[in-house]
This record gives sequence, structure tokens and C-alpha cells, in this order.
Amino acid sequence: MIRVLLADDEDLIRGAVAALLALEPDIEVVAQAGDGRAAVGQVLAHRPDVAVVDLQMPGLSGLEATVEIAAAAPSCAVVILTGHGRPPLLRRALRSGARGFVPKGSPAALLAEVIRRVHEGGRYVDPALAAEALLAPECPLTPRELDVLRLAGDDIPVAAIARQAHLSPGTVRNYLAAAVAKLEAASRAEAISTAREHGWL
Repeated sequence: MIRVLLADDEDLIRGAVAALLALEPDIEVVAQAGDGRAAVGQVLAHRPDVAVVDLQMPGLSGLEATVEIAAAAPSCAVVILTGHGRPPLLRRALRSGARGFVPKGSPAALLAEVIRRVHEGGRYVDPALAAEALLAPECPLTPRELDVLRLAGDDIPVAAIARQAHLSPGTVRNYLAAAVAKLEAASRAEAISTAREHGWL
């Protein structure tokens, strides 16, 4: 039996996926979690073979939970389940240690097959998403510019960002100006919006 953890903050979806996987003769759902932090805890408690993790969850996101699961239980393969399959998110998921990336609209039979594949050491990425990822533009921002833009939020003062980033206010202004220019945005808010739409933040 392939032992599986399901993590999704929507009870209905989590329950439906669990019920569908219960129909598979070689898959057993041994634990469920409603947020990223609980998912990591359940992996440590139950030691599943595969963790199916929703991308967007409270506490820890699916990507953050994947990083922690990969570090704490390297034998547990992670499959990201998402309703938002943007190419940058795919790249971040694979860099985080995920072995599968499946859209939520996929048939249950496909998810079961992906679970089997990653359990055997393989990988799976939705073909349409993989093709889109090959054509998607790379993020033009440096990691530090992304960090500052992530901290900037909506109308957060430069001094507050500088304290959090351990930078001088002038350096923060320079990073923000560079990000706005590179993204061809009219304002900081527009730059943040553009970066989020592309999945860079």
C-alpha cells in the first residue's frame, strides 16, 4: 500500500479527494491536514510515502510546507495540487522539492497515477503547464529586489521595509525603483501586482 497524506484547507475538497483515493486498491490515506504547518506535523507523525499538498494554505503555503517536508522526511514524495498553475509557481515548486504538480481540475485517476509514479521515484508535471512554462518569461528582478518588493506590500513606509530587510532606507528606495522600472510599472503597487500575477512573489 502507498501511504498518503492529504493537505488542503478546504474540507470539502480534501474529503472528496480522500474518498476518491480510497477507491484505489493500492493507496491508503493515512492522515489529513487543513494547513501547511499541520501537514508537516502529520508527515512527521505518520511517515507517509507521498504527501499531496495544496499550493495555497494558511500557516505555511504548499511551497513552504514542501521545503520543510523535503528536509524532515526526504523519503516522502510531495505532489502539489493547485488551482493556480502558473509557470513560475511550477518552477518554484520543483525547486522546493516537489516531485509532482497537478491541476485541481484533473481526473481522480490521474492523481492516483501520479501518486504511484512519484512513489516509484518518477516525476509528473501537467503537460500543458510544462509547455507554458517553457515559453513563460523569466523574472527580471534580482532575489533582493523580490525580497524588498515582497516586504513592500501596500503603502508600507520605506523605513519599515528597511528595518525588516536590514537595509538603509536609501537602498530600499533604490531596489523599489529598480523593480518598478524593470516591470515597466507606473507605481510600487502596480509592480507588486505584476509580480504577483506572474507568480514571482
